Amino acid sequence: MQPQRRGFREWLRGLFQTDIVVSDATEALPVIDDALAVRVLDLAVRIGETMLVTGAPASEVTLVIVRVGRAYGLDPVHVDVTYNSITAAYHRSGAPRPITLMRVVRAAVPDHEKLQRLQALVAAVRKGEGLDAAVERYRQIRRTPFRYRPIAVIGAQALLAVGVAVMFGLNWLVLALAFVAAALAALTQFALARLRVPFFFSQIAGAFVLTLVAAVAPVLALTGWEAAESIRPSVIVASGVVLMLAGLTVVGAAQDAIDGFALTAMGRILELVTQTLGVVLGILAGLETARVLGLGVDPPSETLPFGPVPLQFLGAALIAAAVAIINGAGSRIILVSAVLSLIAWLGFLAASAIGFETAAASGVGAFAGSFVGIVLAYRLHVPSVAITIAAILPMVPGVAVFRGLLSLVEATDSPTLLLTGFGTLATATTIGVSLAVGASLGIYLGQPVRTSLGSVERSRARVGRWRGAGRAVVRRS
Repeated sequence: MQPQRRGFREWLRGLFQTDIVVSDATEALPVIDDALAVRVLDLAVRIGETMLVTGAPASEVTLVIVRVGRAYGLDPVHVDVTYNSITAAYHRSGAPRPITLMRVVRAAVPDHEKLQRLQALVAAVRKGEGLDAAVERYRQIRRTPFRYRPIAVIGAQALLAVGVAVMFGLNWLVLALAFVAAALAALTQFALARLRVPFFFSQIAGAFVLTLVAAVAPVLALTGWEAAESIRPSVIVASGVVLMLAGLTVVGAAQDAIDGFALTAMGRILELVTQTLGVVLGILAGLETARVLGLGVDPPSETLPFGPVPLQFLGAALIAAAVAIINGAGSRIILVSAVLSLIAWLGFLAASAIGFETAAASGVGAFAGSFVGIVLAYRLHVPSVAITIAAILPMVPGVAVFRGLLSLVEATDSPTLLLTGFGTLATATTIGVSLAVGASLGIYLGQPVRTSLGSVERSRARVGRWRGAGRAVVRRS
């Protein structure tokens, strides 16, 4: 009975306690000296810094730094990414002090082709590329100039505004005015950037120029042109609003917040709010100037309807292609971005058809575009952030932002217009949040699918090698 009772006690204790196994401590031999460790860590941090500048999320930057360090024998590497700095530390067991490097991150300048080449470099490092070759290759990538000249970027920005106007099915004159207004706004921002004016003031100046052009546009109706009678200044301004919000990292901020990078997410969100405020101030200044000059713009009484469905898809593809060019993407990313914009817009239309509100339908469209995009990014070896941003941009509520601001400006003695303006701006904010959440959810649900596809491909490759080796043995025998 005694052995049975002891066995029952041990079984009962095992339900609640974990046995502590004492084993001899083992340590890895120090095969990497400090000088080599500093070189490896410097390469990893520099790659991460450039990726963060060119548009990669903080989680991906952290993972890349860890993987590069591990590929050359530094394990573990501890990484801390904030909005404007990256710190990486490696502490070998038994060493008197850790090796720590920090890099200050410059202002973000999206360059998706450079980001794609950096991802290819990381893949080569993980496959065994030497340290000296990797350092030289990184230097070449870092020194690579932006793919497109300023005139091409300004033309793409104007094309983006045309894409917005196309979605509303407007005539050739409105398309031309949208192109001219966006081009003037882009030229203004480019000139201020050359003078090193902070981007906040560039946003104000660009929105101001855009609003003035839109306010002057109805004057063309005096010429007697039939096309000039249907000019809608709100669409011209809305196309420019989408243009100036194209570079804002809504998806990146949401993804960093979900990943737990609170400082980076707060920095991106603050930048997003500041730059959006610049657009708002510029539009308000333009509307007030137009009112003083006797060129007041009447607020539209109802939401502007979209044009025919084929034109909606054409406009969405134009917007996505233009955004890809603005961000320095190559031909492959441009094509994939255009296709994903069609998928995202199809999801938006399908959700709207079954009764979803605009905000919910926008989230569904963003989810569809980002989910398919994260899978295609793996198959086509392109950065997922590059094609996701371009896919969801056609759903940015530029018209709602302008309608709300216009109602606030005109609501001098009208509480109804004031409430309408605040309600419209609240709707636009909800749509923006829905786009960010939908895109982030698509990315997170698409990552396991992408990993599963990669595992299947590797398994097939191994099976193919085994079969090839078996056939070779049979031939020899």
